[in-house]
Amino acid sequence: MVEPKRGYKIACLAWGSLVWDPRELPIRQEWFKDGPFAPIEFARQSDDGRITLVVDPAAKPVCVLWTQMLLRNLDEARKALRDRERISGANWLSRIGSWQRRERRPHGIPELPQWAEAHDLDAVIWTALGPRFAGEDRTPSAEEVIAYLRALSGDTLIRAREYIERAPRQIETAYRRHIKDALGWSCRADS
Repeated sequence: MVEPKRGYKIACLAWGSLVWDPRELPIRQEWFKDGPFAPIEFARQSDDGRITLVVDPAAKPVCVLWTQMLLRNLDEARKALRDRERISGANWLSRIGSWQRRERRPHGIPELPQWAEAHDLDAVIWTALGPRFAGEDRTPSAEEVIAYLRALSGDTLIRAREYIERAPRQIETAYRRHIKDALGWSCRADS
């Protein structure tokens, strides 16, 4: 008897707003908390003024979340994540990280192959934006982030605080601890 070919399983990793606001991303609705460890930090000044979580090689790794994509095609899954993240431009593919079975080490997440194989996954995708601050591709210091957040007001302040407070509880980074100590912003009970 010939065994039927199983479906191609693609996981999506997340650590920020993708968890509580996936929008139209075609995923299963449950986020699992046993993802791989990745170097994540509040190190990107976004276009709307928030300080967001990104892969930062200088950060201490934390356990990220994951879910399974409903799509079975890696190119389609990458495009769906690109659309959700509103990434545009000719080089958009460099901003969507991916790994497929038989690849050795993906950029930025060293233990990903072993983790994915243990979860019987064929491919993994994630948002691969890096640190950016004050218009430069660099990691800001914790002090710079706190000074920046203190200077915010109005809707920008509301969005920035919401993002930090809604980030999943397990994404406990060094900067998050500094922000909590300096500004009193901590995880919401529902995250």
